[in-house]
Amino acid sequence: MARTHILGFPRIGARRELKFSQEAFWRGETPEAALRETGAALRRRHWQLQANAGLATVAAGDFAWYDQMLGTTALLGALPRRFGFDPAALTLSQYYELARGNVGQPAMEMTKWFDTNYHYLVPELDAESTFDGGPSWYLDEIDEALALGLPTRPVLIGPVTYLWLSKSHVAGFDRLSLLPKVVAAYARILAQLKARGIEWVQIDEPALCLDLDAPWLDAFDAAYPTLAAAGVKLLLATYFDTAAPHAARAAALPVHGFHIDLVRAPQQLAAWQAVLPADAVLSVGVIDGRNIWRADLRAVLDTLKPLHAQLGNRLWIAPSCSLLHVPVSLDAEQRLDPELRNWLAFATEKLDELHTLATALNQGEAAVAEALAASDAAQAARRTSRRVVNQQVQKRLADVTAGMADRASAFDLRIERQRAALALPALPTTTIGSFPQTPAIRQTRAAYKRGDIGALEYLERIRGEIELAVRKQEALGLDVLVHGEAERNDMVEYFGEQLCGYAFTENGWVQSYGSRCVKPPVIYGDVYRPEPMTVETARYAQSLTDKPMKGMLTGPVTMLQWSFVRDDQPRATTARQLALAIRDEVRDLEAAGIRVIQIDEPALREGLPLRRADWAAYLDWAVNAFRLSAAGVADATQIHTHMCYAEFNDILPAIAAMDADVITIETSRSAMELLEGFGEFDYPNEIGPGVYDIHSPRVPTVEAVTRLLERACEVIPPQRLWVNPDCGLKTRGWPETEAALANMVAAARQLRGKLAGQVPVSWKRVDRPASAQVGAVVGAVVSHTHTAACAPACAGQAAV
Repeated sequence: MARTHILGFPRIGARRELKFSQEAFWRGETPEAALRETGAALRRRHWQLQANAGLATVAAGDFAWYDQMLGTTALLGALPRRFGFDPAALTLSQYYELARGNVGQPAMEMTKWFDTNYHYLVPELDAESTFDGGPSWYLDEIDEALALGLPTRPVLIGPVTYLWLSKSHVAGFDRLSLLPKVVAAYARILAQLKARGIEWVQIDEPALCLDLDAPWLDAFDAAYPTLAAAGVKLLLATYFDTAAPHAARAAALPVHGFHIDLVRAPQQLAAWQAVLPADAVLSVGVIDGRNIWRADLRAVLDTLKPLHAQLGNRLWIAPSCSLLHVPVSLDAEQRLDPELRNWLAFATEKLDELHTLATALNQGEAAVAEALAASDAAQAARRTSRRVVNQQVQKRLADVTAGMADRASAFDLRIERQRAALALPALPTTTIGSFPQTPAIRQTRAAYKRGDIGALEYLERIRGEIELAVRKQEALGLDVLVHGEAERNDMVEYFGEQLCGYAFTENGWVQSYGSRCVKPPVIYGDVYRPEPMTVETARYAQSLTDKPMKGMLTGPVTMLQWSFVRDDQPRATTARQLALAIRDEVRDLEAAGIRVIQIDEPALREGLPLRRADWAAYLDWAVNAFRLSAAGVADATQIHTHMCYAEFNDILPAIAAMDADVITIETSRSAMELLEGFGEFDYPNEIGPGVYDIHSPRVPTVEAVTRLLERACEVIPPQRLWVNPDCGLKTRGWPETEAALANMVAAARQLRGKLAGQVPVSWKRVDRPASAQVGAVVGAVVSHTHTAACAPACAGQAAV
């Protein structure tokens, strides 16, 4: 009998119950007991959904109060010592301080989970790290599932992947030296699970899908004999790419089964069949755990039938990865076009697909004839729908030339013209784009969406919020302003709502990090821009000030990565369609008098394939898409881009090839560590390293910001530096935002004073100053004295 299971389920709830309970707890409005009951209720509900779908086991231990990596750190007792917390006595409030920071300590570093838009908290390890155990939360959740009488399969992030994803701030420290202590901690946890009667434990080792060198591969050989001795059966789970290069080695480990991702890497199946031990389970991920399209169940059965004949009850059927990356249920989607809705499957519907597949294999296709016929009809309807292909878009794409991705002049010439036009001081200050999304702003958008207020009142309210943001920035003394994005619900959804080829859900929420949830739009067909999206709003904002106003756009790769993307054409093709739409918007902004335009691409690194052999092809089309979107403007128009919460140092040549005039990056959580790579690479254009962490409620001091800026000056010539926060400020409140920005501006002005008058003004590229010179005399920059400034554009109608 083929068995079904999942690797994990969305933890936030169909209505984002966990998010709202978390945030109420953070605000001090509800007690910890209320938050814990919310979590327990969600776990019970999700386990019951799995049981109702006939899964052989329910996944437990996949829940997390903020992030599963942070949960694993707490379980192991490997907390950063700088917080001074007792791991065994860790409270939920202290757990959240690790994630969000407190008065005394910044939050743990956060970065992307492999090539997804999910973020995890990076473990901080060194020779003194201990793994003696933390709170009992994980085991308590296993006990909850067992108490319900459910067949339970606990989930753990594997020890090698855990160490791989961690980091150390101690130069030269080898994280693998901690492997024996880490493995001993895992063995202790497995023994506790064995004592509870657990038969199978899922050990997630997605690091096996990476290009690992010999010491890291050897770590698997060293770790797993000790884990196997605990006496539970181990399912070694890989996902997000192929693990075939390591299949033979993995097959020799003392584990009882393997999970592989046949959605992302169907070609790996033969390699695993060739080495699978005679008594081992093979779990095949055949339902897409990262996208929302219905599976072609007939095609999947064609893959499963010979496997079932070969393996029998050693065949397990699963999604490709945890369902964390898709929304919970289509039941809440009542406004989607019925045709499009019929093409989709969220987490709950994917459980039904698993049930159909297992029933077809175990009882014959006649037993699920109706479900298979519905799948066939949905696939046929999608293939033949007239809404998918637009001939005009296809023709425009065919007419694109290579030269359309090139700016008219090289950066050295462009930057001189931009400096003359913008008349900015040294170390110009700006923000990344968004300002606090206050309750009033959210209520205004909701009221307009419900029809409670008309277009004119909505317009007036939004304009009032824009003016408020502009006046606050002027009072703070920022140099390049933004309009604050009061009208935007999300940096992708807002644009997708105005592009053809996109559709939107009501409750298609997925977790990005902590309580931050996003509702990715759905790209179902060819994409194009029917009319300008941001021009009138930007024109209005510029009319309020003589200072330069940035136009704010989301780049084509991020629009792609943070959407649920059609899977019936290459992603590169969809990216180029998006690039053309954004190109039109960029040119219209320029024509409206906007001379600084930011095209955010935080997802560029996220989309990088896990295998280096596949990097070149991806970077070629991804970089080209950005350049195509940005290159249609004059030299004097300054193009910015923003990237955050990912490791960029290994793709710096590609980032340089994007040829943005200014790049802003997240660096504060790593104390400017990320910037060092840009310095060593000698990144050619201007750069704004983030000087404070916007995901933490901590307000940085002037001294803290100054220290980060001085460190930045050690690796980047000061005349090429900008000063800005790590990311947008929509999740923060106005009091902390104003306090943090005031300190940021004060720090920039102090450093300008140190720089002023040291040598004659020169805005040509210079060699990096020696670090010994930084501090007392950091470099050779003084304020601009140009008289030209961005003239305010004429007022117009803000976008409704």
